[in-house]
Amino acid sequence: MISGEDLKAALPTEPVRELIETIDAPKIASGKVREIYDLDDSVLLVATDRISAFDVVLPGGIPGRGLILTQLSHFWFEQTKGIAPNHIIPNEGEILCNTLKLSRDSQLRSMAVRKLKPLEIECVVRGYIAGSGWESYKQNRTVCGIELPAGLQLASRLPEPIFTPTTKASEGHDMPITAEEAANVVGRDVFEQVRDISLKLYDFGSKLAAKAGIILADTKFEFGTDADGTIYLIDEVLTPDSSRYWDAAEYKVGSSPASFDKQIIRDYLETLEGWNKTAPGPELPLEIVQKAQSRYLEVYSKLVSVV
Repeated sequence: MISGEDLKAALPTEPVRELIETIDAPKIASGKVREIYDLDDSVLLVATDRISAFDVVLPGGIPGRGLILTQLSHFWFEQTKGIAPNHIIPNEGEILCNTLKLSRDSQLRSMAVRKLKPLEIECVVRGYIAGSGWESYKQNRTVCGIELPAGLQLASRLPEPIFTPTTKASEGHDMPITAEEAANVVGRDVFEQVRDISLKLYDFGSKLAAKAGIILADTKFEFGTDADGTIYLIDEVLTPDSSRYWDAAEYKVGSSPASFDKQIIRDYLETLEGWNKTAPGPELPLEIVQKAQSRYLEVYSKLVSVV
């Protein structure tokens, strides 16, 4: 685990949108943020500093964002391995350093992972009512078919965390589905396993975050299976991009506190006139970039400092 101060010192001064060094492996895909390479019996995921908003990849990026998110995922994978096995391969360090001979920057933004078959649902756990869950609650007091108590306000803590799966969309937005619909997609046994694992992960994560003065309002987990059907935690885990983190000191029922993610960027983009949320996206002012970077680094530093 790398400390917040050491991670801050390792951040590049300019965003890494494209990798400068050549990776000695075939590239499988290039996503909004990640570059993905085939390592024969495993896969290399390299997170750039590209950033998207409203499904548009923006020019520039947030210096070190990919590095921060990768290291936070590594932290959580290590912390939660007693709850669920994860996709990080045991000899990852040797692969990154000795086999691929990656630079220090690329090592910090990379994961060497098992080749698995991703489940076709995303596993969302909510401990507080916010975001799309709040919009659904206002309509009919339900979220993904789960009826909730009357009288909840925005950002209210739920009586107990709820499991609210979504579809996994290759393009566009994931859509909420009921438990029955999710079970039909992945099978009843697998559904019950990932539901139970997800709730345990949320409970663990929310308790650790609370020690750091942070509220884990909701989060998304992804899982994959190997040829034997073993379920692994994959992708990223409990990062500000897959989770809604609030500063406990700012929390107040009835309003949604600023989250530790790219909400600063979304809020800025909403103020622009003349951009219709289609490509190409606008350049971000330096002030907004610096604020976003600071929020990412702040949540990382707070979380890793409590263990």
